[in-house]
Formats: sequence, C-alpha cells, structure tokens
Amino acid sequence: MADNQKVNAIIDHAINRENEAIKFYQELQGVAALSEKKKLLQNLAKTEEGHKNTLEKIRRKEIGKMTIPEVQTLRISEYLIEVPLNEKMSYQDILIAAMKREETSNKLYTELANRCADPDIKKLFRKLASEEAKHKLKFEEMYDEEILNEN
Repeated sequence: MADNQKVNAIIDHAINRENEAIKFYQELQGVAALSEKKKLLQNLAKTEEGHKNTLEKIRRKEIGKMTIPEVQTLRISEYLIEVPLNEKMSYQDILIAAMKREETSNKLYTELANRCADPDIKKLFRKLASEEAKHKLKFEEMYDEEILNEN
C-alpha cells in the first residue's frame, strides 16, 4: 500500500471512530431518563462532528507541515471506572463515558505511533493522539468544574 493510501486508511479509520462516537451520543439522547441531558448530548455529538472535520483537514494538509501541540491532562479519567450505558446515567456518568472514550482513542493512536516505523504515518498517529487528548481534557475540565467542585 502506498504511503498516501496508508494515510487515507488511517484517517478513514479515525473518521469511523468519530462516527461511532456520534452514534453513541445520539443513542443516549433517545434514553428517556436522560431527556434533561439532551442538550449536553447534542453538544457532544456536534463536538465529534468537529473532530471529523479536523480529520478531513489533516487529510488535505501535508503531514510534514502539521504541528502537534503538547496537551496537558488533569488525569481525572485515569482514576475513574468506565460506567455501562443505561437509562439511569447521570450527568457525571455521561462525562465519565465521554472521558473514557477519548482516553481509549488517545491510547490507541499513541500505541500505533510508537509501533510505526514510517515517520509520516508516525506523525499522523501522534497528531490524532494529540487531538483525542484535547477532547479528553475538555471533558476532564467539565468534570472538574461541574462535578468535583460541587462536592
């Protein structure tokens, strides 16, 4: 497979993961007990749509020109247990599920970058990992401000 095809396959996979996340948040909107959280879930789905747009922008840029910012972490998600999806999910549970999804994606791309020999594809995986770290940080900040600070 040519390098350009490999890059496109990686981006396609990442877009598929974003589509899964969109579906995840849309399905949660249909859970009756979460109706008061519908706006949050809609915003989370829109965020994932934004991630897809970012991936398409990455596809159009030359990988060598991409910058990869270092993203801080509050490490909150590392101390939380993933919660199963159910009708009784609280706002806190939704944030935990979102953090865990982003954490898993970040770990996947980081591991793929570590295993990849091709410098361009390695950089692409590092960029994707950085994007997922940004998303996780956003949810950690929400959790910190709205859950931890309330307690």
